[in-house]
Amino acid sequence: MQLTEQNTFNFSPSCERNKHIINEQLINVFKCSTNLLEIGSLSGQHAVYISPNLPNLTWQPSDLVENIAALRQNLQLANIGNIKPAISLDVCNKAMWPNVQFDAIFTANTLHIMPWQAVIELFENLQHSLAATATLCIYGPFKYNGEFTSHTNADFELWLKERNSLSGIRDFEAVNQLANNLGFKLLADIAMPANNQLLIWSR
Repeated sequence: MQLTEQNTFNFSPSCERNKHIINEQLINVFKCSTNLLEIGSLSGQHAVYISPNLPNLTWQPSDLVENIAALRQNLQLANIGNIKPAISLDVCNKAMWPNVQFDAIFTANTLHIMPWQAVIELFENLQHSLAATATLCIYGPFKYNGEFTSHTNADFELWLKERNSLSGIRDFEAVNQLANNLGFKLLADIAMPANNQLLIWSR
C-alpha cells in the first residue's frame, strides 16, 4: 500500500515530489546491496516507495525517538516485507547506532537540518555500522566552493536559519572530506530537480 497525505503521519510533500526520481537512481546504485540503513526516515515514504523495487535488499528505517511512533505506524500500514521495524537513532549518540554492518546507507534532506557538528558526528559514528564494502548515498542541496547553486537555495538557507541558526546548506567539499575519511570515494554527483544533488560514494 502506498502512503498518501490522508493516511500518513508526518507526511512530507518534498519527499512525495522527489521519491520517483530518487528511486530511478537507487534501484541501480543499490542493486547489488543487501542491507540498507536509512538515516532520518521521518514518514517512511522513501522506504515504502523504493524498497519494493529492491527485493534483494533489507531496508532499515530510522529516526529520532520523537518521530518513531508515527514512522512505525506508517510502515505497518504499508506492510512491505523487506522493510524492518523502524529504530530510534540520534546520529550523535554512539550507543544508539545498530550493531549491524550495513553495505548501503541512504539519507535524504537531513544534513541541512542538523547542526554541522551533528553531521561530523554522523560520519564518525557511521563507521561502527558499516560493512567493509559499502555504498553511501546522500540527497539534498549543497554549496560548491562556498557558493549556492541557485538563488532559491540561498533563500532556502535564510529560511532554515530563521528556524534554527545551526542548520544550513552544507559545503560539498566538507562533506566529501568526511566521506573520504571513512575510505569512501565519490562515484557520482547527480543534479536532481529543485536544485538538489544525489551524491554517491563507495568503498
